Amino acid sequence: MIIVIAEQRDGKLNRATWETIAAAQQMDGDITVLVPGGSVRNVAGELAAAQVKEVVPVEHRSLEPYTPDGFTAALQDAIAQLSPTYVLLPHTYQTRDFAPKLAARLDRAIITDVVAIKRAGSDTAFVRPMFQGKLTADVVPQGQPPHFVTFQIGAYRIDQAVKGSAPAPVRALTVNLDASAIRQKPDAPFQQAKQAVDLSQAERIVSVGRGIKEQANIKVAEELARALGAELAASRPICDSGWLPMERQVGSSGQTVAPKLYLALGISGAIQHLVGMKGANTIVAINKDPDAPIFEIADYGIVGDLFEIVPAMIDALKQ
Repeated sequence: MIIVIAEQRDGKLNRATWETIAAAQQMDGDITVLVPGGSVRNVAGELAAAQVKEVVPVEHRSLEPYTPDGFTAALQDAIAQLSPTYVLLPHTYQTRDFAPKLAARLDRAIITDVVAIKRAGSDTAFVRPMFQGKLTADVVPQGQPPHFVTFQIGAYRIDQAVKGSAPAPVRALTVNLDASAIRQKPDAPFQQAKQAVDLSQAERIVSVGRGIKEQANIKVAEELARALGAELAASRPICDSGWLPMERQVGSSGQTVAPKLYLALGISGAIQHLVGMKGANTIVAINKDPDAPIFEIADYGIVGDLFEIVPAMIDALKQ
């Protein structure tokens, strides 16, 4: 059996859960989707559209708001009841917080930031990047199951998740959770912090690089983002210069994103940036340098001056 642990907040499903379901469907075994939280019946109903064996809400009042102590205790009990071979999770901020603790509690292997699955003889190997994406390693977990695996955002696309011909059954699971054992008192979540944005949930992103030349020119990208209904993002040099806040940085030292549309303005395409956005469904690059590495992964490339091309795009969108 394969368990996918869904992520939701305030009744809203994290899009990366569907990506993890798509990954699970590439493996052999029945799939059960666990949905932990305080009140998750609506989210469970949404996930029942997937082609899986069942969706299992794990509801407890002490699971809302999220704490690593609460999730570790509840999921430890749920996993003991279900006895899976693999536990799969999206590689989100929340997962990075509790999954290593859960794996250590059970004394089981965990493989993080996986981008692909392949066969290695009779074993299943998980491919993960190393050295900021310069190399990849095929990793086979050792020891007793369950094995924990987290999947990089964008490694699998949402539209790759197969939907069932009929809704999957939804079955509640009761877990033992001692509220007095939860030590944490959480602050406001990441995306609700002042000026913060969770780019991983954006469907469209306009991102700027060194080609924007100066901070005053960012307003051109902002106008395009508004016309597209997109979030504004940037490569590391822009954020390091203070032209945009650090939470809008995309790349190995920023956020990993997988929008439906990623529009790169004046971004050359250093590997540190590419590993953060190469999972986008459609990548459009605008750059004066025809040899810019960004064109190697772009679905559409425009060689030219962004200060001529972007205003023309804005005018066309307004029409």
